[in-house]
Amino acid sequence: MDADGKVSILLVDDQPSRLLTYESVLNGFGWNLVAARSGLEALDKLMRQEFAVVLLDVSMPDMDGFEAARLIHEHPRFEKTPIIFVTGVHVSELDHLTGYKVGATDYVSIPVVPDILRSKVTVLVELYLKRRELRELNRTLALANEQLAAANTTLQAEKTRELETLNRVLQRANTELEQANRTLQSEVAERTRVEQALKAADRHKDEFLAMLAHELRNPLAPILNAVQLIRKKPLADPQLLWSRNVIERQLGHLTRLVDDLLDVSRITRGKINLSRETVEVADLVARAVETVQPLIVERGHHLSLDVAEESMRVFGDPLRLTQAVGNVLSNAAKYTENGGQISLVARQVDGAVEIRVRDTGIGIPLDLQPMIFDMFTQLHLHTGHTQSGLGIGLALVRKLLEMHGGTVTAFSEGNGRGSEFLITLPVISNEIGAASGHAAPQALGAEVEPLPQVRRRILVADDNSDALESLATLLELGGHEVFSAANGALALESAERHLPEVALLDIGMPKLDGYEVARRIRAQPWGRRITLVALTGWGQDSDRRRSGEAGFDSHLVKPLDLDKLTALLERLPVAQAQDADTTAGSSVA
Repeated sequence: MDADGKVSILLVDDQPSRLLTYESVLNGFGWNLVAARSGLEALDKLMRQEFAVVLLDVSMPDMDGFEAARLIHEHPRFEKTPIIFVTGVHVSELDHLTGYKVGATDYVSIPVVPDILRSKVTVLVELYLKRRELRELNRTLALANEQLAAANTTLQAEKTRELETLNRVLQRANTELEQANRTLQSEVAERTRVEQALKAADRHKDEFLAMLAHELRNPLAPILNAVQLIRKKPLADPQLLWSRNVIERQLGHLTRLVDDLLDVSRITRGKINLSRETVEVADLVARAVETVQPLIVERGHHLSLDVAEESMRVFGDPLRLTQAVGNVLSNAAKYTENGGQISLVARQVDGAVEIRVRDTGIGIPLDLQPMIFDMFTQLHLHTGHTQSGLGIGLALVRKLLEMHGGTVTAFSEGNGRGSEFLITLPVISNEIGAASGHAAPQALGAEVEPLPQVRRRILVADDNSDALESLATLLELGGHEVFSAANGALALESAERHLPEVALLDIGMPKLDGYEVARRIRAQPWGRRITLVALTGWGQDSDRRRSGEAGFDSHLVKPLDLDKLTALLERLPVAQAQDADTTAGSSVA
């Protein structure tokens, strides 16, 4: 531990190139990295300084890593100092045993995997900090005990000198002390209660966010269905057309806010799942611009795009990458005065894709720049605009890019000087993209012929009458034969009577919930050929696993994306529809 409070880590290796590698991997955490090129030099530095972790090369001249570790742990000061052995040769079980006997905490093989080394060192540093906190607490407790002993000694001396007077004082003091103890006990009990409540609140935070998202999605679903129904009808009145577009835009905004709430929960638990595929950067930029275009038009900004003509591909989740780039563009649009300039430049530089977004906006104060990617950080505007949102957009950007092996940085010269955000992503070659089994978006669209629309027999079950009727009407307008059920029991009865090809089942229905309906359908011979789709406001990974365990084939989250449902129906085999019609006809007969 340095005088400035930094944690020190000792790097021991006789090869300077490896020391440089360790320093580059562990740099950026605020740790003090100290290098030693031999076991003797390492022992000398240990005598002069306290280290949280020792990264020790096994194969060194004069004194190998095993001997150095033994000497380190024989010293009483260093017997608990964790040691990570680094080895570039095959390590047998016997070597492992030898290392653990002399005090090794873990092993790392060469070539070093940066993420593995960082994680191992980070865990040991955190343990070191916890032990240090415990030592400080013990010292504080010992000092308090000493002070208490001194006070008792003084009290005894005073009692000897003025026994009668002190007795009266002591009686008053005891009374006051009892009152203070009762007060203290009450405060301790209250603090304990508050701490337990905070822990319980933290445990239930994710459940609350999921519940909130579910409750918000339930009314959003019939609204979206109603808007889609209106879209299928011609509107002659310009005001009605404008009103429909306003509802559609604001509905999209509400849906994004719900998704942001869930992303907060997923980020804190590290449970954002990625559906990776090969993505063209030009398409990624186009989709991101499309998401933020309404805001840019509303503000009257001039957006210039400069994307390299050559193909640039990255491997990742197109939706999440679009979200990341779109959030940066949205941030530029929000914090730039009306009529401002925004530019996006995408280039391939040294094996990476760089996307630079510059704006002429209000800039970022110098004291806020280190925190701009922290959760719930928002700039306070003085532009007359009121900004909505949860202040998590840039935090989501950083997390999503890190999960793709990328980075995001921000630079501004200060207030009123504009901002620049730099996104980097690892680029992949065409050969890698082909080997991964994922085609680029353009190629995929060019090779796959659209499937002909097939009339399906569909059961829709939902206890929300607005959601049920609007979705059924949409499907009927699409040419499908639709059967409706307002609860789980009616859904099961309708499924047995009509033998649909597809059943869209709401999960939270009365009498029988969607899970139970799915299980009972799957238990019947006729029910094994039905495609079951869970339609629900619950969209976390645990909800998808549970629906799969109940027998569902797909899991769609409210408000329902009609394009996704249409694509799902088109993917079903045509033969299934014909067989279902024949079976249903026999059943009715």
